[in-house]
Amino acid sequence: MIAIHSVTKSYNNHPVLKNLDLEIPEGIIFGLLGPNGAGKTTLLRLIMGRLRPDAGSIRLFGKYQPGDEEACFLLGYMPQQAALYEGLSVEENILFFGRLYRVPEQELRLRLDDVLQRVELTGKREALAGNLSGGQKQRVMLATAMIHRPRLLILDEPTAGVDPMLRISFWNWFEAMARDGTSILVTTHHISEAARCTEVVFLREGLLLDRGSPGQLTARYGVKDLEAAFVQATYSETSGRLNNDNDHDNNGNSNRDNQAPGPGSSSGQEPPP
Repeated sequence: MIAIHSVTKSYNNHPVLKNLDLEIPEGIIFGLLGPNGAGKTTLLRLIMGRLRPDAGSIRLFGKYQPGDEEACFLLGYMPQQAALYEGLSVEENILFFGRLYRVPEQELRLRLDDVLQRVELTGKREALAGNLSGGQKQRVMLATAMIHRPRLLILDEPTAGVDPMLRISFWNWFEAMARDGTSILVTTHHISEAARCTEVVFLREGLLLDRGSPGQLTARYGVKDLEAAFVQATYSETSGRLNNDNDHDNNGNSNRDNQAPGPGSSSGQEPPP
């Protein structure tokens, strides 16, 4: 579904993504797990076509470039920041986004009732978006992202700032959408949320540390939860990088080649008499 090859992105000469290679399959909930600054949001913006990589390539659905008009209609996007018209009602916001995605008017009205029911806002359809609570605004944003029934739903920290009960409701909705055939790409730094993904990628400082199902990752590192697996993956990557740096001098030459021969080793010369 998404093919990412050797993608690099920097801001002000600071690398945010470093030669990233990633294949994201269709039909699952795919999680990007990592701390703030890991490169998760930057990667989503590259996939959406809002940014361009400094190097590398991204292909969507086997034939589109990010930003292609045809691809935009196959994507739904829920950003971290509120993206609603606060002077419009809940219903008007959802209808507005549905029309942007060219959903036929009769079909749009039917879908409106469906998404309002899904996000449990049927009783708030006439309320102004500016008068809603933070959690209610998050639900409206989710509704606007799924009104056109996208093939891929992209969610950037969708539960940031919401209470624990609403977080559970959000993930119940995501799982229901996945069962109905919607592919979901979601970023999170909540371990409990990542554990509900079909497959997870560990990102840190723009590097892909590891990937697999939650069960595969915990088994691989011999730990009980994804948090411990993430720590172990970080330690493994850091240790490998340090060892590599120690093996080479500043000119890229192997330090091992420059070492004096040890006892019993051959230097290529005859020993002194």
